[in-house]
Amino acid sequence: MPERKDLPSLVHRSLADWFSGVDLSLPEEGERKGCFVTLTKGGSLRGCIGYIQPVDYLFRQVYALAREAAFRDWRFPPVREEELPFIKADVSVLSEFMQIARTDEFVPGRDGIMMVKETSRALFLPEVAQETGWSRDEMMEGLCRKAGLPSDSWRARDVEFYTFTTEVYSDL
Repeated sequence: MPERKDLPSLVHRSLADWFSGVDLSLPEEGERKGCFVTLTKGGSLRGCIGYIQPVDYLFRQVYALAREAAFRDWRFPPVREEELPFIKADVSVLSEFMQIARTDEFVPGRDGIMMVKETSRALFLPEVAQETGWSRDEMMEGLCRKAGLPSDSWRARDVEFYTFTTEVYSDL
């Protein structure tokens, strides 16, 4: 069984397999965790897809999510085979979610955050605060925009917030 430190290599293997028409058969065993696969190229986001709750065993899920991030993230054109040598992979394995009563319980950079308002939902991994340098309020406004809501919607009484942490595994 692979180890978590091998997750970025598994992402690259999945993408290479896609172009060669191969599917790696991974065992149906191991831990089940929510996770996100983030692809970057030259320091810029190239794709990011994940599940907040597990839908499969972690290694099988990462293998599938690599392809989702590369070929089905609506924000970007599909990754081309000639880009593969330049793609960097990060895998964020999520902790359990904890509901918080107030946004001041959220610590940007340490915590990830998910906002839920009626049928709208948005999530930022902890790395977003580190990458953007946003304050707590800017993070809340960004969540609203990501959820397709007015930027001050986070102040409404009917909004729920959940925090979580991640263990990130990156290319060396």
